[in-house]
Amino acid sequence: MQEALLRRYRAPVPRYTSYPTAPHFHPSVSAATYKAWLQALPVKSAVSLYVHVPYCDRLCWFCACHTKQTLSYAPVSRYVGALLREIETVAALLDSGITISALHFGGGSPTLLSPRDMITLNAALRGAFHFRADAEVSVEIDPNDMDEARFDALARMAMTRASLGVQDFNPKVQEAINREQSFEKTRWVVENLRARGIGSINLDMLYGLPHQTRHSLTETVKKALSLQPDRIALFGYAHVPWFKKHQRLIDETALPDATERLAQLQLSAEMIAGAGYAAIGLDHFARPEDGMALALADGSLKRNFQGYTVDEADALIGLGASSIGRLPQGYVQNMPATGEYQKMAGKDELAVVRGIAFTPQDRVRAWIIERLMCDCAFSRTELRARFGPDAKSALEDALLLAADPSSGFVLDGDRFHIAEVAKPFVRSIAAHFDTYLSAGPARHSTAV
Repeated sequence: MQEALLRRYRAPVPRYTSYPTAPHFHPSVSAATYKAWLQALPVKSAVSLYVHVPYCDRLCWFCACHTKQTLSYAPVSRYVGALLREIETVAALLDSGITISALHFGGGSPTLLSPRDMITLNAALRGAFHFRADAEVSVEIDPNDMDEARFDALARMAMTRASLGVQDFNPKVQEAINREQSFEKTRWVVENLRARGIGSINLDMLYGLPHQTRHSLTETVKKALSLQPDRIALFGYAHVPWFKKHQRLIDETALPDATERLAQLQLSAEMIAGAGYAAIGLDHFARPEDGMALALADGSLKRNFQGYTVDEADALIGLGASSIGRLPQGYVQNMPATGEYQKMAGKDELAVVRGIAFTPQDRVRAWIIERLMCDCAFSRTELRARFGPDAKSALEDALLLAADPSSGFVLDGDRFHIAEVAKPFVRSIAAHFDTYLSAGPARHSTAV
């Protein structure tokens, strides 16, 4: 049956870190819209912050993030200045009773920042916003950036969680994606973070890379597990050279086919689960005592642009070029071009240039897609209770899909769920509830 599912669900689909997805954002949601949405946030709301650093000192060919390579620190320094201005502009629009429950630095490579700029940014954020005492502070780390001063700066920032990019430890694979990083260096970073009291370590790995085999991936997973991370993300490499031109440097003939990708995913997942980790949604694993595993168990797991999360914040505010925010009314995105973003921020303007306002139907389908991506299931009773008559068309879609015995989507009493054999195809099943998918020119990566 899985071979039949692989044939059925070969079409590229979104990763569903949001719904509606970013290709359907439009400029009618403007800076003025964003200002009104920020000012409408209720008193005592909990808010998460995302800070985007779109620079790297080398360009990894597999990367699909919004980033650029720089060998000079001058443009990074100018960018930090613009971030500081945007922080002031956004904070001035929020009620003083709003609190920050989480802060995430992403990129690009946030650890490209100098220790001084890390500390300056952190001080500006904490001066402008009111942080909860238990706020989570997470940073994406390129191990090749790290030195003693940066470790110390991260500790001064009260970082609670580090996400280390690993991808693959095999030298041939690393060469093929322009990402040389030894296991020894990665272990050194993990040891230094733990020595400074940073309590949670995440490792990010990829399957489906050029020259990657089940054997080489097995060795990478073994080495990763030896570091005893708290969480592991096992992403499928998204080959989108029409979107990220530098991916054309990857030899497409060296990429594994769909059958091999699925085999790599399943083998790695079995190894990680066999080491005692709980499988979380599509591509994450966590220790049973980790907050993410606990959230999965009690049904509170969420999904946003950083992937799976336990954050229950009422809104996510994005800071920096291309960053995306989510407010109760909809999504907003900042100007992607760093130069234009800096001009806007430098004039004390909000840098939002597009977004989308939620319709009642968007809210219904976003909830279904999130529950499928997190739990591989949802209750039709809960669907009706949450959305009333607005749930009718989505429920009809669910019943129609469940009536097809070859879909991998099943109705069992009150509960729609994805059959175990079909769970690797959760993105494709979620796509059945996406009313935007056939609209517009958006292109996506393969589903597995």
